[in-house]
Amino acid sequence: MSISIVLLPCTGRIEEAVLLRAFEKGADGVMVIGCLEGDCHYVNGNIRARARVGRVAGILETIGFGPERVRMYNLSAGEGAAFARFTGEFVDQVQTLGPSPINLARGQQNQESTEEVAAT
Repeated sequence: MSISIVLLPCTGRIEEAVLLRAFEKGADGVMVIGCLEGDCHYVNGNIRARARVGRVAGILETIGFGPERVRMYNLSAGEGAAFARFTGEFVDQVQTLGPSPINLARGQQNQESTEEVAAT
């Protein structure tokens, strides 16, 4: 399983459509990592992002993908060990879930890059 990292000035800028497009383009899971709550340079961007991730989880549940395929974490920039741990746990969880239903339906092994999704 490969991981792509997309950097944004603030997680509050990520829209539900971008998260869903990642699945459309072949992602088996999407993890959003924002700054600690109460420590957002943009005041409440991370809180908006958490709400959006929650809405996407609800959509994924409704369409039968499973809400576990999207998750949000809040970390400070100095928590590299926690980042590694959370990433490993999420990868393990997504691998346990298996390929997304879109990838299964397409029989797709090669996924488009996350950078392309973020650019749309």
